[in-house]
Amino acid sequence: MIKNYFKTAWRNLRSQKATSFINIGGLSVGMAAAVLIFIWVQNEFNFDKNQPGAANIYRIKSYLSIDKNTTWIWENSPYVLGDALKKEIPEVENVARIAPNTYRAVYLNVNGEFFGEKTTAYVDNEWFNVFKYDFVSGNAIAFNQNPFSIILTESKAKKFFNNQDAVGKTIKIDSVNYQVQGVVKDIAANSSFAFDVLIPIAAKQSNKSEKDNDLQWGNFNYMTFVKVHPNIRLKPISAKIKGILHKNRKEDNLQIGLTPLAALHFENDLQHSTLAHGDKKVAYIFVALGVLLLLIACINYVNLTTARASLRAKEVSVKKIVGAGRGQLFTQFITESVLVSLISLVLTLVIISIALPAFNRFTGREFSLTAGSGYVGLVLIGTLLVAIVLNSIYPALLLSSFKPMSIFRGSSVLHVKDTSLRKGLVVLQFTFSIFLIIGVITIYRQLSFINSQNPGYKREQVLTISLPISSFYKYKGEARATLCKSVKQSLLSQSGISAVSMMGTHSIQDNQNLSSGGTDWDGRAKDFDPSIAFFNVDPDYTKIVKLNMLEGRWFISGDPADKRNAILNETAAKELNLHKPYVGQRFISRGDTGQVIGVVKDFNYKSMHEKISPAIFKNDEDWVNTFLVGVAAGRQDETIKKISAVWGQYFRGEPLEYTFLDQEFDKLYKEDAKSSGLMSVFAIVAVMISSLGLFGLAAFTAEQRGKEIGIRKVLGATVSGLVTLLSRDFIMLVLAALVIAAPLAGWLMGKWLENFAYRINISWWMYLSAGVIAVVIAFITISFQAVKAAMANPVKSLRSE
Repeated sequence: MIKNYFKTAWRNLRSQKATSFINIGGLSVGMAAAVLIFIWVQNEFNFDKNQPGAANIYRIKSYLSIDKNTTWIWENSPYVLGDALKKEIPEVENVARIAPNTYRAVYLNVNGEFFGEKTTAYVDNEWFNVFKYDFVSGNAIAFNQNPFSIILTESKAKKFFNNQDAVGKTIKIDSVNYQVQGVVKDIAANSSFAFDVLIPIAAKQSNKSEKDNDLQWGNFNYMTFVKVHPNIRLKPISAKIKGILHKNRKEDNLQIGLTPLAALHFENDLQHSTLAHGDKKVAYIFVALGVLLLLIACINYVNLTTARASLRAKEVSVKKIVGAGRGQLFTQFITESVLVSLISLVLTLVIISIALPAFNRFTGREFSLTAGSGYVGLVLIGTLLVAIVLNSIYPALLLSSFKPMSIFRGSSVLHVKDTSLRKGLVVLQFTFSIFLIIGVITIYRQLSFINSQNPGYKREQVLTISLPISSFYKYKGEARATLCKSVKQSLLSQSGISAVSMMGTHSIQDNQNLSSGGTDWDGRAKDFDPSIAFFNVDPDYTKIVKLNMLEGRWFISGDPADKRNAILNETAAKELNLHKPYVGQRFISRGDTGQVIGVVKDFNYKSMHEKISPAIFKNDEDWVNTFLVGVAAGRQDETIKKISAVWGQYFRGEPLEYTFLDQEFDKLYKEDAKSSGLMSVFAIVAVMISSLGLFGLAAFTAEQRGKEIGIRKVLGATVSGLVTLLSRDFIMLVLAALVIAAPLAGWLMGKWLENFAYRINISWWMYLSAGVIAVVIAFITISFQAVKAAMANPVKSLRSE
């Protein structure tokens, strides 16, 4: 019986090739887009949940109260806290610590070839006891026994040593030889700990200054994870941790929280994080996006199937007269829907396999349809079942409900409510499509606004070069400043370099060098210690970044008084409540008593998601670690070679690490650019699927009204008049969709824009543009069928009369 159902279904598909193509093509594209979205969403919501015992693993979270209005929230805690937890809190089963190295690459010297790896981290001896890794070769025991050890992921081991066994091989970092003690399987796409190179903390602490720094209770340099015994209350543990910190620290301005391992990925209140985080709001938006894309693909099938119901009315009636029951007919039409969905699933898999590499590059994940992707199978099956349900129920109920006698008497098989439903579904399709178009326009305009805004400094043709880690620790204070000055002079002697400056942060942008306290000025309230971003720079800084001086002057080279003086940004001058005139005011910062010598115009030293906060410039060259190099336009490659040669003279064996300032700026908005790209792709998919459905309905309408068109043409109707007649109803549906989509998109995109401190306003022309795009696409789609019908020979359509 089932076999006969499928045979009949296959014959019906073959007999209606155009309709089948639209149904299968639209459903395949919609399912493929939905599956890709659901794979990504499923990955987002399952971060770190695959770790054994994940429900009992927590990361210590530090809440540092700066003043009554400011609290810093950190993912880090002191290194020495870990040892105290194991000794003093019996509810804690184990403790593990990690210090990611994400600010700059660690250069691995493998047989004379350098590899810069940013995904490196230092871990303690308990790391592999708390977190599970699948070892391909080697083990954690040997790693813990030797401080100068390394564990690599499988892909990195192959990159460094081809297909050789990496265990036992030597890798040099700076001047120290490390031995590979293990190779683990590549980190899962839904793990927060995406580190390809792991090194013992003991290696880091072999440097005496590093160890001394780690043993201070005031230094928050490590993420500390605690694994507690099952069914333990967390509040008492947090209180005990706070008690340990209070006992060993002078200040009592710290609160402690415990963040579940599974909640790390969507954590969004940290001041700064070394882990990659997701946005739960964005994840939910994409859930809705996937469902709606699948829905509009299924709407095509429902609309075309119900629209063509009249053509199958006699088929159904004859079957009922010869004995077919409604249940059998219902099953027949369900089978047709299942067959369409199964064929679409095959095409979906083909589309996904083609699109997946690009999707992986775009999302930065490594999704696969094969190995270890059980959840992908669940997503595919779930999507298929939803498609079958959406496609089949209403059409099967409608087609199986026809009454034979009514059909043979010539009664209409379709009712007003069926026509209204189809119109409503078309409006729903285009409402979603227009919403996406408005979303794309809004995101594009916001990103264009960011790129067109003057950040307050020059970012073109500027390189940032970081001092090698080994040299930073080898040279201290004046010795480091002297070395950097020598490098600076050598760089300035090279043609193609317009200016060189030194600074104490790794970048102008995303400055995390924040401090509270240690500053004083006339009129400061005793309990007012605001958070301030400090920039340690030299007098040549503005020659490169071109900051705009509003008052006073910049630092003068060789002026010893300027070592104690300070320059403020506009926000600092206002929020610190300094008396006017600002220049000449007494100002103490970081132990130096000097005065304010200048005020610079505000500039965006962080992402435009955040408001500009107080910033202070100090002429302190003892802590410089980065060079800013102005490069002549059109001479980048030549100049970089000259810089490399200078680098080799001072830092033999150390690779040159550099980035362009405008590239660093673009990184701040990488996730926003991803959202824009995804929205653009899915908007195109939505419009394409909606247009396919509209094309099919227009073709059917033209076919149904063939005789009417023939009569009108005989009576003198023009082609343009007939095209207008056939197009008018559909265009009205698109306009209705615009009326619904515009306020909804305006509200939701307004919420999205609230994430930016500096943003555009949503203008009326954005709605108009989206409407024009939708109407033009709909008109072109409909016009093809309308013009074809209008230009047909009326004799053919009227011959039967």
